[in-house]
Amino acid sequence: MNYFRVKSLDDILASAERKPLKRQLNAFHLIMLGIGAVIGTGIFVLTAVAANKAGPGMLISFVISGFVCMLTALIYAEIAAMVPVSGSAYTYSYAVLGEVVAWTVGWALILEYAIAAGAVSVGWAGYMNGLLHSNGWGLPLALTAGPADTITLPDGTIAHGGFNLLAFLVALFVTWLLVIGTSRSAKFTGVLVIVKIIALTVFIILAMPAVQGINFEPMLPNGWGTPLSGVGVLGAAASIFFAYVGFDAVSTAAEETKNPQRNIPIGLIGSLIICTIFYLLVAYAAIGAMGAQPGGELSHSKEPLAFILRQLGYPFIGNAVALSAILALPSVVLMMIYGQTRVLFNMSRDGLLPEVLSKVHTKFHTPHVVTMITGSAVAVFAAIFPVDVLADISNSGTLFAFLVVAIGVMVLRKTQPQRERHFRTPFLWVVGPLAVAGCLLLFVSLGAYTIKLFFGWAIVGLVVYFSYGRRRSHQGKL
Repeated sequence: MNYFRVKSLDDILASAERKPLKRQLNAFHLIMLGIGAVIGTGIFVLTAVAANKAGPGMLISFVISGFVCMLTALIYAEIAAMVPVSGSAYTYSYAVLGEVVAWTVGWALILEYAIAAGAVSVGWAGYMNGLLHSNGWGLPLALTAGPADTITLPDGTIAHGGFNLLAFLVALFVTWLLVIGTSRSAKFTGVLVIVKIIALTVFIILAMPAVQGINFEPMLPNGWGTPLSGVGVLGAAASIFFAYVGFDAVSTAAEETKNPQRNIPIGLIGSLIICTIFYLLVAYAAIGAMGAQPGGELSHSKEPLAFILRQLGYPFIGNAVALSAILALPSVVLMMIYGQTRVLFNMSRDGLLPEVLSKVHTKFHTPHVVTMITGSAVAVFAAIFPVDVLADISNSGTLFAFLVVAIGVMVLRKTQPQRERHFRTPFLWVVGPLAVAGCLLLFVSLGAYTIKLFFGWAIVGLVVYFSYGRRRSHQGKL
């Protein structure tokens, strides 16, 4: 049996035409979707995690992660413009490296999108529960965390939660938005993107004057870190990578984009540039204004940006920034579920998953079945599990997918040099190897526990493929 059968680019484009999605997104929509997917839990929550791992050196961590993502975005732009269909890294891998690799990538993307959506839902619920409790309207503690999570009781004892109700509800709300239409979802996301940009801009304006050089010393309290350690600058970079995850979800919208050859590269690169600039400014202001030594006050905060503003004497604005996180994080959940449904939609269209997952709603023109199933699964997941380590687990799937896409684009340049490329990655033979090396470096910096989970998930995926997808693959019947 041919375990590396490929689905040609022409076949991919032809199959997309048989079950088309409505093209209704423009370049602005894509930039807003990209920013909506990227700016979220990473900058609002993981700044404290990065401070605990790297101290002020987390500023370097932001640069490393942003650099790796920028390299990957340039590579994604080339292949996404060539193959403007849903599916992202899964579709590209199928065309170049074969079905087994494509399945593995698609399976890994579940770690990126579904787990990330659940993690952000839990993060959002934490902010909302905090706001409700501060105003005396809080839910019973048993409904603020899942059974796999812990809560602190009024007497100081630690107990397990019961059901994270708000995380469950926000995931279902976002799922409903996605079912009723992509353009409506994009407009909703656009509003929340503006909220996030305003909040981060206000933080930068208020925190920047308080920056002191002494707060950057020592710059590297935990050093650079070593492979599998999960600490130091590299360990923080591997975690902070979650703050950039989501820009590739723009490529999953290719099949619903007007003039995708032009607009997809603009959406990918434009959204990432904007987010990177904001991240570096926020990180510099946060470190300089407050200090970021491991074990310090900032490293223990659940809402670091709001905490810094309160410490600087702006309690009202600090609370407003916290509120903006509450308003904005659902946009990240939306893009994570959106990306997941488009990957599963394409895998179903290829026969690797049940055909019902690629049904398109006659009125809303959205893949409603796979959206409802995915959203329900994310809601249950968010209601049960804690946010701890989920960012790193999500990153493992993302880094694997990015690495495979980088290899695939380089292979395609050699095997099909004559194919029209509406966007060409500049200096590919420098950018490509650097992207691969960067993804590998961050992957091994995630820590041994996360890497073991990733390979365990991959093994489960291969079992599913050989027991179901392999025999039902449309490509295998040709």
